[in-house]
Amino acid sequence: MVYNSLFKIKSHLHFIEKIIEEDIKNGFPIKKIKFRFPPEPNGFLHIGHIKAICLNFELSKKYKSSINLRFDDTNPIGENKNFIDSIKKDILFLGFHWDHESYASDYFPQLYKWAIKLIKKNKAYVDDQSQNIIQFQRKNPFEIGIDSNYRSRSIEENLFLFEKMKNGFFGEGSCVLRAKINMSSSNMNMRDPIMYRILRKKHHRTRYKWCIYPTYDWTHGLCDYIEQISHSLCSLEFENRRPLYNWYLDQIDIDNKEKIRPKQIEFSRLNLSHTITSKRKIQYLIEKKVIQYWDDPRILTISGLRRKGYTSVALKNFIHKIGITKRNNIIDISFLEFWVRKHLNKIAYRVMVVLHPIQLIIDNYAENTTEWVEVENNPENSNFGKRKIPFSKFIYIEEDDFLEKEKKNFFRLRIGKEVRLKNAYIIKANSVIKNNEGKIKKIHCTYDPKSQYGKKNKEEKGRVKSTLHWVSIKHSFPININLYNPLFLKKNPDIDFDKYINPKSKYKIIGYAEPSLKKAKKGEHFQFQRIGYFYVDSKIENDLIIFNKTVSIKNRWKKNEK
Repeated sequence: MVYNSLFKIKSHLHFIEKIIEEDIKNGFPIKKIKFRFPPEPNGFLHIGHIKAICLNFELSKKYKSSINLRFDDTNPIGENKNFIDSIKKDILFLGFHWDHESYASDYFPQLYKWAIKLIKKNKAYVDDQSQNIIQFQRKNPFEIGIDSNYRSRSIEENLFLFEKMKNGFFGEGSCVLRAKINMSSSNMNMRDPIMYRILRKKHHRTRYKWCIYPTYDWTHGLCDYIEQISHSLCSLEFENRRPLYNWYLDQIDIDNKEKIRPKQIEFSRLNLSHTITSKRKIQYLIEKKVIQYWDDPRILTISGLRRKGYTSVALKNFIHKIGITKRNNIIDISFLEFWVRKHLNKIAYRVMVVLHPIQLIIDNYAENTTEWVEVENNPENSNFGKRKIPFSKFIYIEEDDFLEKEKKNFFRLRIGKEVRLKNAYIIKANSVIKNNEGKIKKIHCTYDPKSQYGKKNKEEKGRVKSTLHWVSIKHSFPININLYNPLFLKKNPDIDFDKYINPKSKYKIIGYAEPSLKKAKKGEHFQFQRIGYFYVDSKIENDLIIFNKTVSIKNRWKKNEK
């Protein structure tokens, strides 16, 4: 058993820790253990990245090793500083700090030299064929691939052409540099993969210095070697690329005994229901104006989760609970909500807000009287203290909390029945006032002065079956509220995702809040009692504070689990 400092509990070693422990047992020096987190700066990080972040940073902390934040910026298309800044912000939000910041583009000169080395070993060649022809010749795992007509080019000709590629003599798509491995391999990644392609695009760091760019596969393992990463952790879809990762390392002749050869280890990625994490698909949703931007609270980017009110503690606890394995599966999003709700229950202030108001008039309560009721800010923690809220003759309750006629299993307010107003009195509904369309506009009630909340009353036991939240009309004020539903109607919308977009994934309303919320500040969490948890967004519309709904009060996970 080991102590896991992130989650403050004891847990068994997961399979990656076992591999590292076995390496140490076999003589690997602990002081040379090193990790990295290598995002591509072409979009915002999503919840799947949290798993990789926690894994790498916590292992670094456990083994007291350094960790690099390395941006794999091998493709100038779509990469920019805005994405880099957002990635840094997300990692810091999760409570982690890196020791060294680096970029794959830092190593472009060395990668180029190694490419020349492969050409000289007759292990790489320039191919003038189009991408479509190359793809056709690769065939499939059950057929033998077709050698390119240019595979037999001489070393001298390949060196000459590769230099011309670098110097800009050829246009985009006219040729590529390919590794010469095995066109008959059952592993498609080994069928002469592309190492360099021509892209006449501005790079966010190197500008126009390069017009040839290394592919991810050629770059990744060699960058790990340059940085002396001991254990290169990646998601399971890279498992069949491990032979290529190792082949490239073999070709650069690692003969320095003092240098560490990186070891690639794969773990299952995090897949959640009713969402997508593909950067390409998120970009599509932005372009089609389905969502506003990468930080839209309806998508599970870390920025979107943060704007929705998800805490770093809840996210890390969720990641810890699902564990590190090699088995892919889809986790119901309600399980994530369970851990968010669990943490917010401890840290959120309780307040009263009415979302869909209907007026309630207490006929036997003095019209010019205001009673200030003392309530707890959080019953889970007395350190949160207490506050006072106003009670008066005219109040708002939720429209759904009243029925004119009796209905089975409806225990809230209805004509002739009693309910308690939270932290106040028991009331009884007597009559209603309707508009010309027959819709109820006002409810007339009476209250029991002896039923004040907190006072002992033996006769009250079993008297009411429901407690309603409310706000005093003259003391309340309007707030903007964003309510969210799943963005997709299908549990696994990965295929044809655009056909399953939920048209009601977001809608705005104006609610009415108790006066204490006038002091609400950006970044604060609140529980709107009987409704859900809400987060104060950074933006203000029409001079009204914006609250984003984080999660409902009810726990759907238990229902789904059953």
